[in-house]
Amino acid sequence: MLNTIIRFSLRHRLLIAAIAVLIVGYGTYIAKTLPIDVFPDLNRPRVTVMTEAGGMAPEEVEAMITIPIESVMNGAMGVQTVRSASGVGMSIVTVEFDWGTDIYIARQTANERLALAAERIPSNLSPQLTPISSIMGQILMIGIRSETGETSPMELRTLADWVVTPRIQKIAGISQVMQIGGERKQFQVLINPASMLTYGVTLAEIESVLEQSDSSVTGGYIDSLGPNEYLVRGLGRIQNISDLQKLVVTIRDGRAVLLEQVATVSEGAQIKRGDASVFVRKYTDEQKDHHEIEESPSKSLSSSGNESVSPEEKANPLFVGGPAVVLNLTKQPGADTRLLTEQVKVALVELQPSLPKDVRIDTDLYQQKTFIDLAINNVMEALRDGGILVAVVLFLFLLNFRTTLITLTAIPISVLITALVFHYFGLSINTMTLGGIAVAIGELVDDAIVDVENIFRRLRENDQKGNSEPALRVIFHASCEIRNSIVFSTMIIVIVFIPLFALSGMEGRFFVPLGIAYMVSIASSLLVSLTVTPVLSYWLLPRSKAIQRKHEGFLLSGLQWIAAKIIRFSLRLPKTILLIAGTGAVIAIVAISQLEQDFLPPFDEGVAQLNVMLPPGTSLARSKEVAELVEARLQEIDGVRTISLERDARRWMNM
Repeated sequence: MLNTIIRFSLRHRLLIAAIAVLIVGYGTYIAKTLPIDVFPDLNRPRVTVMTEAGGMAPEEVEAMITIPIESVMNGAMGVQTVRSASGVGMSIVTVEFDWGTDIYIARQTANERLALAAERIPSNLSPQLTPISSIMGQILMIGIRSETGETSPMELRTLADWVVTPRIQKIAGISQVMQIGGERKQFQVLINPASMLTYGVTLAEIESVLEQSDSSVTGGYIDSLGPNEYLVRGLGRIQNISDLQKLVVTIRDGRAVLLEQVATVSEGAQIKRGDASVFVRKYTDEQKDHHEIEESPSKSLSSSGNESVSPEEKANPLFVGGPAVVLNLTKQPGADTRLLTEQVKVALVELQPSLPKDVRIDTDLYQQKTFIDLAINNVMEALRDGGILVAVVLFLFLLNFRTTLITLTAIPISVLITALVFHYFGLSINTMTLGGIAVAIGELVDDAIVDVENIFRRLRENDQKGNSEPALRVIFHASCEIRNSIVFSTMIIVIVFIPLFALSGMEGRFFVPLGIAYMVSIASSLLVSLTVTPVLSYWLLPRSKAIQRKHEGFLLSGLQWIAAKIIRFSLRLPKTILLIAGTGAVIAIVAISQLEQDFLPPFDEGVAQLNVMLPPGTSLARSKEVAELVEARLQEIDGVRTISLERDARRWMNM
């Protein structure tokens, strides 16, 4: 079969070349469009049930909400673990399912179980399922702040809730936008007990009026006024404070008692359970040159464009910022983080002109895209350096440009075939798959170099014969000579990686893509050596002047001489050699057992997260004091560019 493939390739050389060119062109296009992420898909099917219970203590939340939901979730089809957290007015239950469970089936199962728990939890509470998100879902943190203080924290939060967030949520792939900080605007009705007694109004009457006031009612339609019909509506929506003030609470002695007579109606901020602030280092002109700051949408967006620096700031570089609204963006599973980040930044650029001039949007607080780019660039550098080293070594050994070129073609074609396989099976490019290719980069040329070297040697021997054979026949027989050895060695290498596929859980999800990338690239190099390598050898080698050279290169000859000496020495002292090898193996095993063990290597995202744990029940004011101390200390550290502080942040709530 293998000989048939080689024969077919040599007989249809133009077809093989055309297919190779097509693979290079189409594979390059596919490789550029493949989704790129930092890690493989590590998303275990997970459903989070959230229940808000305002005013309840943690003990009440645990007994009345969390335990009933946990009990119905345990034992559901496919459920592996159930975890929970109960806090002040909040219950969170996380349900994890088996690997491979469809997330929508998991959510349906959780919804069915919640129906069973409805009888056991207070009737005025409504458990909700949070949106589907990825385990590596937090892709971006955005800070919205006022540079001059003209825009109040309440206005900032209103802009974040009603302008910025809806625009971001329109982008396909965004799972959730969680806001923290600022002041959420409310219409507040402050009851006056003395006025209530004067007018004989009860609290229940005021509550009833407020609940029923903000609504419109329908009165049917009229179709007797011409060819068109007209809807009849009673408009009762509250538009402003004046509408609330004029609400009729009750009728006393034939006169209406208005809400403003028994209460004070005003605009105010919702009681805070969390807060946030953003500080950005303001560099002088000289520091900008040293830090190479780029003015782009990935940094900060401002419509004012005012970057003047005062003399005091030039002498003492400082951080600018203050109270802000921080948006945490999470993506849906499978979404391309880099593409999604760029789309968000473009959307913010388009949105900036509609915001007040003093409002600044900082997008560089945290970007997972930066970490992905760093990781991908590191692996790409390894691939580049590996390819250069392979080319140098090949040329030094073969001392022939044509044989080196033929051998090196196996690397790009094999890598691009791997990209096509990834595209077909819906896999993504990440540090693990690129790592598998980087490990295989030196072995991708193994099959081709063995084939080319044997073809080169047989062509040289044929040239030295008096009655030489046709070059096509020589190349065919030379490829067939070593084909079995190449195939067997490739199969052994592939078999070594098969145990990776027996890994389960998180380890399997993490390391299997590495094995797939390695095995596919090695198999692709075997295919290239069976087809493209013989064809290129026929086109380039028979007319090469190096064929007429009678001796090997100086480097190869020297290494052959050294190898012969070492082999003779080893054969004279076999027991000693085996004893040394066994001792070395034992020492290596002991050394490996003493090494530190980590599931993942250390990563540098350029972002440090500092968590300050305070005693339970610490007030927001005290949290703010501690945060200010931490913020002041962080500003003294050279190299810190941005600081985002979240105080008493309960991110699961829409604070």
